Amino acid sequence: METTTTQAGAGAGLFLFIQLAIAVFCIVTMWKIFVKAGKPGWACLIPIYNLFVMLDIAGKPAWWFLLFLIPFVNIVILILVLAGLAANFGKGGGFVAGLIFLPIIFYPILAFGSAQYKALPPATA
Repeated sequence: METTTTQAGAGAGLFLFIQLAIAVFCIVTMWKIFVKAGKPGWACLIPIYNLFVMLDIAGKPAWWFLLFLIPFVNIVILILVLAGLAANFGKGGGFVAGLIFLPIIFYPILAFGSAQYKALPPATA
């Protein structure tokens, strides 16, 4: 019985370590994306403010933050923000799909790859 408890504790510790490593990796990745876009890296650590900064990087108006508070609408807005983010880094629709479905792979590609931030002018209607 004691061996099972020890093994469970070791497994839980390993799981916690892996979660912490992934969290740190995600923070470093977002920090690098913010810095590439000319924004302060520490902004990725501040809840809510980081969303305003991400909207700015994606070239979207700050009032879109309110749209993130509406269920189901927030999913559409997130996709549009990711499309703006990818476009401002010179990436296309396939990359947007990657950001949506495989973020653990595509955000680091954006952060550590050769993509350069170039803010596109806002679209006029």
